[in-house]
Amino acid sequence: MILPENLRIQLKTPLGRLVLETDSEQEEIIKDAYANSLVVTVGDATTDKLLKMGLVPFLQIVDGQEKRIKRNIPESESIITNLDCQNPSGEISQESITIIKNAFELKPPIRLTVDGEEDLLVLPVCLYAPENFVVMYGQPNEGLVIIKINHEIKEKVQKIVNTMN
Repeated sequence: MILPENLRIQLKTPLGRLVLETDSEQEEIIKDAYANSLVVTVGDATTDKLLKMGLVPFLQIVDGQEKRIKRNIPESESIITNLDCQNPSGEISQESITIIKNAFELKPPIRLTVDGEEDLLVLPVCLYAPENFVVMYGQPNEGLVIIKINHEIKEKVQKIVNTMN
């Protein structure tokens, strides 16, 4: 599925709660979400932030880059399952959809390393994560977005995905 140009602007709006990087409560908000739900992180900086806080997400989706610059995510000794997939920039590959869908049946913690770009994989995560999971991803130059998975967010994301080809 390829992201059409008109959706690029729409997806700049956070899908959930935006917690600004300057918010003095950001760490407490993250810890509270982690304590009450299973967490999926999408993005290297977001994953790294949680790991540095001692929080290990159920599923970590990374591509080894941040703002198109190579970056290393520290290996986590707690990772039980390592997965890999191809996902070109500006697209959601069928391979990544299948792996994400199946990941929720695996023993966590899980790291999915993407060859390509992971940004849009927030969408299939929102579709296939069980309700009451939390998805966290970075909003460039602003902060962290926290999405509580529920029926409404699944419907909203399905409408977005339906407009992709």
